[in-house]
Amino acid sequence: EWRLVESGGGLVQPGGSLRLSCVTSGFTFETFDVSWVRQAPGKGLEWVSGIRSHGGTTYYADSVKGRFTISRDNAKKTLYLQMTSLQTADTAVYYCAVPRDVNGVDGASEWDDYNYWGRGTQVIVSS
Repeated sequence: EWRLVESGGGLVQPGGSLRLSCVTSGFTFETFDVSWVRQAPGKGLEWVSGIRSHGGTTYYADSVKGRFTISRDNAKKTLYLQMTSLQTADTAVYYCAVPRDVNGVDGASEWDDYNYWGRGTQVIVSS
């Protein structure tokens, strides 16, 4: 059974930082591209960042470029998202997700574009 479990969210002030983790099991994590996506209250799904299976290629939405860093540890089957300079617009539930196809890691923004995702971790950026 595929499992993706996100953690690391919380309440942070604007300008602050958080590090999200996504621990996976039940599949060969090291062979799959994976992404972070988010959903703000009352809004649709937004793709945030993606990383190729080997970890050598990363992609970022313009809204987070230069502030967020995606990484992975294939030995630990874990995906990370380091978030800095957080803004109120970053408030959302963050999910790690496995894209359906090879191009999905760079921008897929519909739930149907993903095969699997976790339950998410809440990030609230507020003063």
